[in-house]
Amino acid sequence: MARLLFLFLPGLVAICAVHGIFMDRLASKKLCADDECVYTISLARAQEDYNAPDCRFINVKKGQRIYVYSKLVKENEAGEFWAGSVYGNQSEDEMGTVGYFPSNLVQEQHVYQEATKEVPTTDIDFFCE
Repeated sequence: MARLLFLFLPGLVAICAVHGIFMDRLASKKLCADDECVYTISLARAQEDYNAPDCRFINVKKGQRIYVYSKLVKENEAGEFWAGSVYGNQSEDEMGTVGYFPSNLVQEQHVYQEATKEVPTTDIDFFCE
């Protein structure tokens, strides 16, 4: 399904066709190291394999390192998920792909910055291509 995305820049309007789907939100808030959620929070290591149930998530193999960018604020009975990207050469297909994974799947190895900024999630946080 293609969606149109309108980008408004000073003196310019760009229209792009975007292929994908907006999935259900996993949470309404996330914790980040900064207001834009662009800085890495930590480096974690997977304690077991994880197969992504849909395109919001990433596949993870035991032993892989993952850069963590945000931590969803747990709501109701939902699981606790973090957003990150696989680091290393065990799964070249997943490198650079950002997605969610269960927080209990990993052990943080190194914390770069504390996730102290609470930021609302948006539809784009759960967009799948």
